[in-house]
Amino acid sequence: MNGESPSPCKMTDVLITDIGQLVTNDESRGGLLGIMDGAAIAIDSGDIRWVGPEDDVPHEYRSYDTLRADGGVVLPGFVDAHTHAVFAGDRSHEFAMRLEGATYEQIQVAGGGIYSTVRATREASLDELVDESLPRIARMLASGTTTIEVKTGYGLDIATEVKMLDAIDRIRDVLAVDTIPTFLGGHVVAPEFLDDRGSYVDLVGGAMMDAVAGRVAYVDVFCDDAAFTVGETRLIAHAAQARSLDVRLHVDQLSHTGGAALAAELGAVAADHLDHSTDEDLVALAEVGTVAVLLPGVSYTMREPAPDGRRVWDAGVTVAIATDCNPGTSYIETMPFIISMAAVNCGLTPDESVWAATRGGALALGLHDRGVVAPGKVADLVVLDAPTHEHLTYRPDGDLVALVIKRGNVLS
Repeated sequence: MNGESPSPCKMTDVLITDIGQLVTNDESRGGLLGIMDGAAIAIDSGDIRWVGPEDDVPHEYRSYDTLRADGGVVLPGFVDAHTHAVFAGDRSHEFAMRLEGATYEQIQVAGGGIYSTVRATREASLDELVDESLPRIARMLASGTTTIEVKTGYGLDIATEVKMLDAIDRIRDVLAVDTIPTFLGGHVVAPEFLDDRGSYVDLVGGAMMDAVAGRVAYVDVFCDDAAFTVGETRLIAHAAQARSLDVRLHVDQLSHTGGAALAAELGAVAADHLDHSTDEDLVALAEVGTVAVLLPGVSYTMREPAPDGRRVWDAGVTVAIATDCNPGTSYIETMPFIISMAAVNCGLTPDESVWAATRGGALALGLHDRGVVAPGKVADLVVLDAPTHEHLTYRPDGDLVALVIKRGNVLS
């Protein structure tokens, strides 16, 4: 994983054999992960056509090009459902300040934090923004992430928010990865509007949203003490829904503000962070089917208690985990590390952590065609140089990803 852009090796018809353990996430095969031993997978035109015992491969697939997994694990490609992976600038000094005791709010007040990245992203040309961000997303892809949600929110003005979407589109065209764009004009109040918050909320829910509405999958808002109130968030969310855009929210990261309850009220597709959400909040999210996206990398970087994944899972909420890759509070690119942290720090089992990084992530993005190894699903797969999927939690510092397959094409 050296940051070079992975290149696809075009393969039309592929039969994957010699699979030591196959994680299907197909509940019809039993258990959460639907694990199969001695399986094979037939792929045609980027989709999975057949899954079953290698000894029972149908005749029509036996002529396909064979790809041997060499006894390793095969599982769905990781779906990173919460990232800020397109940005300019560097905040390593800010991280050092945090290690010396500075709080999130203190760094923000000092002109650092999100505003530091906003300045750098506004100043960067489109080419510069792509040049800085593309290697980052290439490394994410090389580590097994085949679908990545990418937020705007480092522009906080119309021109730069559009520039960020242009960068996301260009990166998608260069790399063999699906980028799912989310509009996050409601990240924080733009610096030039600090004395006129109402006008900025109107801008985000009005002209700014109009400028991006046809290019994004979701609208997100950071609902917390350091960003937007519940009332402000509701206004922006209603503006999104009036434009038939689905809502996802950052909620209850720094304190309990009522953001999770608002996500349930709105029927948001996803509610992310949830570090300070109550049991009642979780019940409400479960009832409406909002997916909880847990972000253990943020807690690790900020040296805060990890989100209680066990409590969220047991409340009946669908759980996803994601990197929250961003320059300030979770500069983490690899989902395998997040899988390990979800098990070690957040109380999920190894099986639940893997499911949350694959099927859970797909559901958090409303994508029902991936995260499952079954006929008719997209052929996004990862091959591990390991005998079982449990090695993902067992060996967090190891490079276990041997091959990445995106829509049937092997990346090299």
